[in-house]
Amino acid sequence: MRVVIKLGGTLLDQPKTLKALASQIASLPAGLQPVIVHGGGKQMTKFLEERGVESRFVNGLRVTTPEVLDAVLKVFAGSVNKQLVAALVAEGAPAVGLSGVDAKLAEARPMKEDLGAVGRITRVNGELLEVLCDASFLPVVACVAGDADGNIYNVNADQMASALAIAFDADRLLFLTDVEGVRGPGGAILSHLTPDDAKKLIASGVATGGMQAKLEAACEAVDQGVSEVVIAPGAAPGILDRLTAGEAAGTLLSWNWAPEDEEEEDEE
Repeated sequence: MRVVIKLGGTLLDQPKTLKALASQIASLPAGLQPVIVHGGGKQMTKFLEERGVESRFVNGLRVTTPEVLDAVLKVFAGSVNKQLVAALVAEGAPAVGLSGVDAKLAEARPMKEDLGAVGRITRVNGELLEVLCDASFLPVVACVAGDADGNIYNVNADQMASALAIAFDADRLLFLTDVEGVRGPGGAILSHLTPDDAKKLIASGVATGGMQAKLEAACEAVDQGVSEVVIAPGAAPGILDRLTAGEAAGTLLSWNWAPEDEEEEDEE
């Protein structure tokens, strides 16, 4: 079974949470082939602030000037990636740090001119992930992409995770984040959604910002063949152990359930 796990950057800020997640990833059941994708937006903002560079966003995407792109490489593909790899290695996982630039793992093109070097994924080299996983290595991918001309792009981490899951023929995509799951119009956590339900939450303005980005990426993954996407609280005790054991947590997005069975659940 193949699974792509996206770790939100907020989770990586906390040493205890980072260690707990690294331990759970390192002890995933035999036969499971995981790929890790990570963000690091808050670390990036802090890095830029320390250098007097203001972060500007358009529809939740960071405007990426040449100066910001240099920081993206230093923070995402540098310190955040290597700190995560080191934490995984310390727990016994054979982690390998990568970005989308390596061996054309993720190719991109510019998304919009006013965003600068923000890229949209156009192609993923799923074979590289298969080679590493078949050799029992654990790919840890930073959300940076490239193109055939040597250009480098800042890519939304949720979109990167979705694109890798599709190309890798993953069975599940797990978004581990700093919220309990997806909230419905009444504010309660929804245990299940179909892509159609998710699109309605976006269209109605219930899901905005970071949650909108996650739902859009989740819908793309499910529509392209990933069986299940789960958006779950990454800091919850034993969250990966629970999810891999089949326990319900957070919000599951899939076509394979009956909407009439949905009940809104109170947040734990």
